[in-house]
Amino acid sequence: MFSGIIEAFATVVAIEKDKENVNLTLTCPFVSELKIDQSVAHNGVCLTVVEIEGDNYVVTAMKETLDRSNLGLLKVGDKVNVERSMMINGRLDGHIVQGHVDTTATCISMEDAQGSTYFTFRHESSKEMVSRGYFTVDKGSVTVNGVSLTVCNPTEDTFQVAIIPYTMEHTNFCDIKVGTVVNLEFDILGKYIARMRSLEQ
Repeated sequence: MFSGIIEAFATVVAIEKDKENVNLTLTCPFVSELKIDQSVAHNGVCLTVVEIEGDNYVVTAMKETLDRSNLGLLKVGDKVNVERSMMINGRLDGHIVQGHVDTTATCISMEDAQGSTYFTFRHESSKEMVSRGYFTVDKGSVTVNGVSLTVCNPTEDTFQVAIIPYTMEHTNFCDIKVGTVVNLEFDILGKYIARMRSLEQ
C-alpha cells in the first residue's frame, strides 16, 4: 500500500528483456535501505526488489504490467518516480494507492496557472471501464505516475491536475510534455462503489 507521495527519483541504469518479462536496473538515494522482496512503486506500479548490487537494484515487470503501464516505454537514463510502501504508523498524506496501474493516459495540453501548471490528460473510456470504476470526479483523487493528485474539470475521457512548483521539481512531471504517456490508478473507493452498483443491476 502506498500514499502517492513520491520519495525520490530513480534513474534507469539498464533494461534487460527476459522472454516476456523486463528486468529494470535502477539507482536511487535509498538503495542502501532496500531489501530483497521489498515493494517499491515505480511511476505508480508496485514492483518487487529482486536483486541489489552496490548502488543499483533490480525489479521485474511482467507482460501484464508492461501492457497496462508506461514501463515498457522506459529508456536508460529516464527518471522514474519511486515510493516505498507506507509504514503502518505513518500519516496518509496523499490517498490510498495500491500500486496497481489501471491504464495509461496521454498529456494533451499544458497551461500556465500563474506559478503552477495545469496538465490535461486523455485516457481511454468506455461503458465497461466506467462500470469498473475507471473514471475521475471533480475534487476526487487520481494517481498519475505514482503521484497523488486532485482532479479538476473531469470529462468522460479527460481530466486536469494542477502541479505546484515543488511537485514539478521533485517528480518526473518535470519531463512530461504534450504527447507523454503516463500511468493512471483510479481511486479504489470509486472502484468499490462502481462494483457494488454493477452487482445491484
